[in-house]
Amino acid sequence: MNIIESLEWRYAVKKFDKEKFLSEKQIETLKNAFNLTATSYGLQPVKLAIISNKKIQEELVAYSWNQKQVLDASHVFVICVPKSYTSKEVENYFELVQKIRNTPDEITHPFKQFLTAEIAKKTQEELLIWNKNQAYLALGNLLTVCALEQIDSCPMEGFVPEKYDEVLQLNELNLTSVLVLPVGFRAQEDYMKDLKKVRKNIDEVIIYFK
Repeated sequence: MNIIESLEWRYAVKKFDKEKFLSEKQIETLKNAFNLTATSYGLQPVKLAIISNKKIQEELVAYSWNQKQVLDASHVFVICVPKSYTSKEVENYFELVQKIRNTPDEITHPFKQFLTAEIAKKTQEELLIWNKNQAYLALGNLLTVCALEQIDSCPMEGFVPEKYDEVLQLNELNLTSVLVLPVGFRAQEDYMKDLKKVRKNIDEVIIYFK
């Protein structure tokens, strides 16, 4: 399939084949895709929790509006962001820049000062909203890569973040869950799998300036 055919093939799976599981190679591909996602200023204020424990998946169903995909999927991805965020993250980023690119401090210092000031002037609520936006970028990237790799998925906002945080002990890591993405392979009896995709005419969603 080309990329458009792959995106046509993709849909939000309603029923996963509980007997099929992603290979380690497929998981590695998705992990790397997540890590390569574009984020604001390249700061990567997102983390990915990967669940492949049926006991935990079953427990999470009750906090996912009883959506069975969470249990039946091969793996469940939970995209998380920090509950509190400080300019220390900027310090860590520029240490990594220096380590990987060996860029002199005199070149990076002005940008580092700018980012430090930007974070310092925002409230924690503003920073949380900003970081949550980065989680949606990561989700979009994962959905596209899943389609290209013929991996089925079902993006979810319908869950109780506080309960996910509790079950996965994310609070102890200064993290909170933002989005859930069960991944696996569609069941043959999923009524959605053969339905035509419903989308507006392309001229209704594209604005041209010539």
